[in-house]
Amino acid sequence: MIIGNRTFDNNETYIMGILNVTPDSFSDGYRYNNIDNALAHAEKMILEGADIIDVGGESTRPGHIQISVEEEIQRTYNIIKEIKKEFNTVVSIDTYKSEVAKAAFEAGADMVNDIWGLKYDNKMATCIKKYDGSICIMHNNSEKIYSPSEQSLIEIVKDLEGSLLIAKDNEIDNNRIMVDPGIGFAKTFEMNLYIMKHVDRIVQLGYPVMMAASKKSVIGNVLDLPVDCRGEGTIATTVMAVIKGCRFVRVHDVEANKRAIKMTQAILNS
Repeated sequence: MIIGNRTFDNNETYIMGILNVTPDSFSDGYRYNNIDNALAHAEKMILEGADIIDVGGESTRPGHIQISVEEEIQRTYNIIKEIKKEFNTVVSIDTYKSEVAKAAFEAGADMVNDIWGLKYDNKMATCIKKYDGSICIMHNNSEKIYSPSEQSLIEIVKDLEGSLLIAKDNEIDNNRIMVDPGIGFAKTFEMNLYIMKHVDRIVQLGYPVMMAASKKSVIGNVLDLPVDCRGEGTIATTVMAVIKGCRFVRVHDVEANKRAIKMTQAILNS
């Protein structure tokens, strides 16, 4: 896969480090919503082994309040610009709004991480193509909550194929696309576990797959732990992702997950 000026090998698993510059993120609200703190955290994640920095200006936790395009741009533009100025790293913008994506690309972003898989904003795919950007297509559905079954898995794959068709129709290169099964979105607790168990079915679509389960409620529900105590549970999801063939994981705690990936890959390659 190509993101910005970097080519990612399809035989490795890489880390997308989460940089939420929001006051209401479920995990790290208010921590990084100024440039100095954001840059310091970006540097820390890069030194720990993050391959991509994913900048988010609007929380998408359950029950979140949507903010305006202007506010989202205000939160993210300068931070992206400074990260690209200070560090030689790939930057993603976590947004589903084409105007925010446009501003992010102009600030230097390389990729869009779209929780609606190009289906919320009909200008998003055009924007990505215009800037020769990459895209993470996440599964989501505003009309249904999926419960664990073979049929649900088939429908999720079909939904992703619909998003991939939008990308194809807008001539986004295949080598600039990854997909995300959407843990925590439009799925019951049990379905989140089920799709992590069967994520190799998503891998069979032929695109790099990203697992983004870090500190989410599915981990909290299994372990009965608050957000700041879900590190080990996140590592377990990362190890499963590597075993199942995912090429990217999106995490808060880069160093621990990087070590887990390295150990898992060493075992698999032995």
